Amino acid sequence: MSKVQVLNKNISFYTKNNSDYISLTDIAKHKSKNSPADIIKNWTRRKDTINFLGLWEKINNPHFKPVEFDQFRNDAGTNAFILSPQKWINKTNAIGLISKSGRYGGTFAHKDIAFEFASWISIEFKLYLIKEFQRLKLNETKQLNLDWTVKRQLTKINYIIHTDAIKNNLIPEKISLKQKNKIYANEADVLNIALFGETAKGWRLNNGSKKGNIRDYANVSQLICLSNLENINALLINENLSQPNRLVKLNNIAISQMKLLIKTNKTLIP
Repeated sequence: MSKVQVLNKNISFYTKNNSDYISLTDIAKHKSKNSPADIIKNWTRRKDTINFLGLWEKINNPHFKPVEFDQFRNDAGTNAFILSPQKWINKTNAIGLISKSGRYGGTFAHKDIAFEFASWISIEFKLYLIKEFQRLKLNETKQLNLDWTVKRQLTKINYIIHTDAIKNNLIPEKISLKQKNKIYANEADVLNIALFGETAKGWRLNNGSKKGNIRDYANVSQLICLSNLENINALLINENLSQPNRLVKLNNIAISQMKLLIKTNKTLIP
């Protein structure tokens, strides 16, 4: 469940089967905070609304029941006619409206229908809803594209790391004999020493004015290397290799990988 803010009101929505469903309950609160369900029922009982809902279902829902739809359309407009979203869904097998119960419950509608409902509530509200919703979806698309690019580049870099052998290089610096012989209770510090040359506590003591931790200030190459070291360390633990020996091995691997990453990331990462 996600939210978008429209005229200082939070409007919930979620994605189902690659379609976005927006909360009619939240939209209705723009008109009546205390009785949104009644507002929705007043909208669904209108003949124009039933015609719109029926047309949407015919276009998008192969299992829609047109006979039941025709009955609702014939009854619409009379004073006694009442149509709740749940009744519409159950009788016509509709998919454009969804009735949810529980903490995050309410009536949700496909965005096409939600925008139509918002127009009935307020033209101004509808325009702001469309604007904010489009802005949010554009940001999501940008993030997905970024994630895909990063994963693609990581795949390229990991391929090079696993297929190229690099002999001893001094990036980062080799650990000292004192560091080798010291046992670190925290496994995270084994990786920190291997890659950064110091523990998390040591970094905090040397960088008292900075917020966060040592890994927050790592560059992209270091984070890639750290991810690889975590996997390798797990394998070494399964092989019952002692912590001091793992520390030496991980440090040597960090040196090789960082040298290769620094050499290649300029051409692989935009």
